[in-house]
Amino acid sequence: MSDQILDVIIIGGGLAGLSAAAALSPLRSTLVLESESALGYHSSGRSAAMFEAHYGPGPVQVLTQASEAHHRSNGYLSPRGMMLVAGPDQAEEFAADCVSLSLTEIPVEQAVQMVPVLNPAAVGFAAYHDTAEDLDADRLLQDFAKVTRSHGGAIRTDAQVTALQYAAADGMWQVDITTGSGAARSTETLRCRSVVNAAGAWADEIAALANIAPIGLQPKRRSMARLPAPGGHDVTTWPMIMGVGECWYAKPDAGKLLVSPADADPVAPHDAYADDMVLAEGLARYEEMVSEPVTRVEHNWAGLRSFVSDGVPVMGPDPDQPSFVWCAGQGGYGVQSSPAAGRLIAALMTGAAPEIDAATLAALSPARLRGA
Repeated sequence: MSDQILDVIIIGGGLAGLSAAAALSPLRSTLVLESESALGYHSSGRSAAMFEAHYGPGPVQVLTQASEAHHRSNGYLSPRGMMLVAGPDQAEEFAADCVSLSLTEIPVEQAVQMVPVLNPAAVGFAAYHDTAEDLDADRLLQDFAKVTRSHGGAIRTDAQVTALQYAAADGMWQVDITTGSGAARSTETLRCRSVVNAAGAWADEIAALANIAPIGLQPKRRSMARLPAPGGHDVTTWPMIMGVGECWYAKPDAGKLLVSPADADPVAPHDAYADDMVLAEGLARYEEMVSEPVTRVEHNWAGLRSFVSDGVPVMGPDPDQPSFVWCAGQGGYGVQSSPAAGRLIAALMTGAAPEIDAATLAALSPARLRGA
C-alpha cells in the first residue's frame, strides 16, 4: 500500500475525467486512472466532435454555452454549419426539428448549391444555421492532460480499478488497481479522500465496486462510417447534414465524409464496434437524399454514448456518500460541455460557487435519481 494519501482519484481518462482533473489539480492533489493504454480510448476518441449550443436537454445547453469561451479562446472551434433535410412527406417532423435546433428554413435549391450531392427530387425541405462548429476533441483532451500535469497532477494508463472501499473511521478510500499484463501484471493499493467516477459506460460498475447505488446508466452504441468524398467533390466547406429525427447525419472530415445511422441501441459496456446491418440501414437512409450512391466504406467504428433515464448528465456528490462524486451520463454531449462540466465538479468538491444556476445544479445532481 502506498503511504501517500491523495486528495482526489479520478477514475476514467476520457474528457469527463480529464476536464475535472484540469480544474481540480491546481487545488487538490489529483491522480487520474485510465484502464486502457491510451487516454480518450472509448467515447471521447470516437465522437463526431461538434459544438452545437442548442443541442441536447436544457441542462446540457447550459453547460455547453458555459464551455464556449474555453473552446473559442483556445482555438478548438472552426466553422462548419448545420443543415437539416427532409422528404416532401416529412413537413411536421421538419418543423419540429427546426424549432428544437434553432434552424432557419432555406430553399431546397440553396441547399443543393451548398451540398451538390443532395437530390432535389428527394429533398422536400431544408434548413440551416451557421453557428454549429467543428471541435478539435483530441487537442482539447491533450490540453486538459497538459494542464493537469503542469499543476502536479498525475495520469496513469493501463491502471484497472479492481476494488474500492471506504473506511468511515478515517474517511479514506482504498483503491486497488491492477497494472501490466502477463508476467508483468501487478497490484497496488492507493488511498485518497475523494473519488470521482468518470468511467463512462462503466460508471455503474465502478459504483458497484464502491458499494454505491447505481444511477441506472445505459450505454447506447453509435456507429460511424468513413466514405470517400462523394462524386469526387471537395467536401471541405459542406455543413454537417442531418436527416429529420436525427435518423442519420453526415459530416466532412479531412477530405472524406463521415456518415452515421445515428443509432442508439442499448448495449452492455464493451469496446464497441459497428453493427454491419445497422450501418447499412443508416447508409441507405443517407442515400435516399443524395444523388451519389455509396460505393465504398473506407473504415467504420462505433462508440458508446451513455444515458440515465431522463437523458441529463449526472454530476456531483452521491447523496449517500458525498466523497464519491459522479461525472457520468453525458450521452452525446460530453465533448462540447466538458470544460464547464469539469469546472462544476471542481466547484462542488472544493466549496466554490458554481457558475451555473441552482435549477441546473438540481437537474444534474445524482440526488434526483434517488428520490432525494
